[in-house]
Amino acid sequence: MNTIQLARYVIGLAWIYHGLFPKLLQIAPLEQAMTGSLGFSEDSTYFLIKSAGVGEVLFGLVFILFYRIKFVQIINLVGLIGLLVFASVMTPYILLEAFNPVTTNIPLILLGYILLKQTGSVSAKNV
Repeated sequence: MNTIQLARYVIGLAWIYHGLFPKLLQIAPLEQAMTGSLGFSEDSTYFLIKSAGVGEVLFGLVFILFYRIKFVQIINLVGLIGLLVFASVMTPYILLEAFNPVTTNIPLILLGYILLKQTGSVSAKNV
């Protein structure tokens, strides 16, 4: 498997995993704490977490299928940076945990940037 394909699947499967396991199959306490810090009711927080999980799984599939489209790659980078900033601002204590947004998002951001540089010349109109 070449570097481009490896990056494609690592990034796509990371989105799918983070949507499926800590949000859809069972809400992880950390997900509950981060989303709960927004101040919504329990029902709204539950709906927001489940919706985010669906969105992440769908985006992971879109990324795997359409990874050569520059717009999809940019959405990936913006999303990863946005989630890192959100976690850092809303629940800064998690940055000290063993597995945290820094150790997850920064490597994925760098991998996404490399993938963008290698394949990002295709626009959505050309697919």
